[in-house]
Amino acid sequence: MGCFTLRCPAPLIFTPGEGWSYETPGTAGDWMRDRASEQLEVAQQKHDEGDFKTGLKASKRLIRQWPFSDYAPDAQYLAGLCYEGMNKDEKAFQEYQRLLQEYPTSDRFEECLTRQFEITTRYLDGKRFRIWGLIPLYRSMGKTSEMYQEVIKNGPFSEVASQAQMNIGQAMENDKDFAKAVKAYEKAADKYNKNPEVVADALFKTGLALMKDAKAAEYDQGMAIKAIDVFTDFIALFPTEERVNQANQFIDDLRIEQARGSLVVARFYDKKDLMDGAMTYYNDVVDILNRLLNAPEHPYAVEARERLSELRNDPRVNHSQAGSEAQEPQS
Repeated sequence: MGCFTLRCPAPLIFTPGEGWSYETPGTAGDWMRDRASEQLEVAQQKHDEGDFKTGLKASKRLIRQWPFSDYAPDAQYLAGLCYEGMNKDEKAFQEYQRLLQEYPTSDRFEECLTRQFEITTRYLDGKRFRIWGLIPLYRSMGKTSEMYQEVIKNGPFSEVASQAQMNIGQAMENDKDFAKAVKAYEKAADKYNKNPEVVADALFKTGLALMKDAKAAEYDQGMAIKAIDVFTDFIALFPTEERVNQANQFIDDLRIEQARGSLVVARFYDKKDLMDGAMTYYNDVVDILNRLLNAPEHPYAVEARERLSELRNDPRVNHSQAGSEAQEPQS
């Protein structure tokens, strides 16, 4: 008579503070130790072996059993590393946050700030946040900005704080919210004004954000003017900075953008037969391209000059439309 054996399924173990987990038969609880130092050794060993789940349980047990021991901060740090190893960055961020709040004198403080910064930068670069802590589903620059703000709050003048503030600006740019990006960069320049590299970078990126905003506007070229002012300040304050040539080129591009904006407004007035307004803005186009850029043959300048010549001979100019008031088109 034949017989066969059945392998018992892995037992379900409940550990207070850690929840339910499956343990391979013969190994249940083999990660538990009676001394904090030995428990930390197990946690470190399991992490180094890539067994992040067991390393996490060992770390959590130490924190729960010996919260005031000298080994607790390192266990808290290991918990964050294990979550990172499991690709659960949000949970890792939270574990590092606990270390910063509960063990503020730990030697791991700066390391935790750096880990939080690097985690957040992964989300800035496009990593997806999880729903229910399980399924990577969505990107959020707003949530990413909040995480950077937490890093800055934890260490306002740490090694990563200024870059975290700059990255908030980048997150807002990624969301195409250029107004908030400008505010973030301006805050970086103001708060870290004793660091010339931060100020230079913040000023340059403020100009870039304003330039992007200007190009998104159809009629209102106020952002272009502000961007020109910022790049002009950048060149004056940091004349030897390697991006000065770029800034000069951007100023030229923005002058053309100004001319384009004025041309759009001129065409609008022209279409409405509001000749005085049209002539004013056609003249602006010619002035910008001739006087500021020395580009009289630019297509915008050519169009503006030709239309001005026609309008000067138009009998309606300074007659039916003289003194007419017209609202500029809305952007």
